[in-house]
Amino acid sequence: MSEIAIVKDLKYKRNGAVASPAPALNNPRLEAISEYWNAHIHDLAIAKHPVGAKGFFVDLDDYRFDKLRYLPQVVNFNGYRGKKILEIGCGVGIDLIRFAKGGAHVTGVDLALQSIQLAKKNFEHNGLNADLRLMNGEALEFADNSFDMVYAHGVLQYTADADKMAREMHRVLKPGGEAIAMVYNRISWLNGMSLVMKVELEHEDAPVLKKYSIGEFKKMLSPFSAIRIVPERFPVASRLQKGWKAAAFNRMFVPAFNLIPRFIVRPLGWHIMAFCRK
Repeated sequence: MSEIAIVKDLKYKRNGAVASPAPALNNPRLEAISEYWNAHIHDLAIAKHPVGAKGFFVDLDDYRFDKLRYLPQVVNFNGYRGKKILEIGCGVGIDLIRFAKGGAHVTGVDLALQSIQLAKKNFEHNGLNADLRLMNGEALEFADNSFDMVYAHGVLQYTADADKMAREMHRVLKPGGEAIAMVYNRISWLNGMSLVMKVELEHEDAPVLKKYSIGEFKKMLSPFSAIRIVPERFPVASRLQKGWKAAAFNRMFVPAFNLIPRFIVRPLGWHIMAFCRK
């Protein structure tokens, strides 16, 4: 079953009528972004269970945290008990579930209707509560100073106006609140390998995909009073790619690269993580 067919099956009824999968954004680029993510479920190819089944979300969680082994080491998912957390671009709720299991009061927003619908199923399967809304992260429908933490992992690079989203993250945070964000590093091992090997990265066909230098990311986050940058995501064996290029990557490149002391290659991490304070 294709991703587009899956999306069609996920339409839902509001007041007896079938709702459109895209909100009225009055912005062609945001509308294109919404349509794209309604037609793509991140990491769908790795799932062994039917879309929306409990096992489907287990598959995605297992793959995500195998691929991003660093994430639970740098983000304390259990460290926000009783705190109000907003995730912008929550997708199907894989990370947000972890915050909820840690006792946080969680809110998730996304431009893609199918993401919100699947996130609701994910939370239902886990017996957890969340406030999940179809919403534009560049124009959040929340009051100033509403959240203790705002999380946007792998979202800013795909939006129409990343600076505007960063300002919204700052606005809805309480004074002293924390923002955690990630963008792709243009000056990284994976971007370089993609160019040399002529292998497209995931979602390079998205309407917007911008990669940043560390300096550019810091500039975007300038509204925050304190910014800590941690480059992460170094090579691990791929379970998604196939063929001789994947075999060479898994058997030769990954072991060789990981012999290099991490402090030498740290600036070349594919993910630039930012930990900010308002």
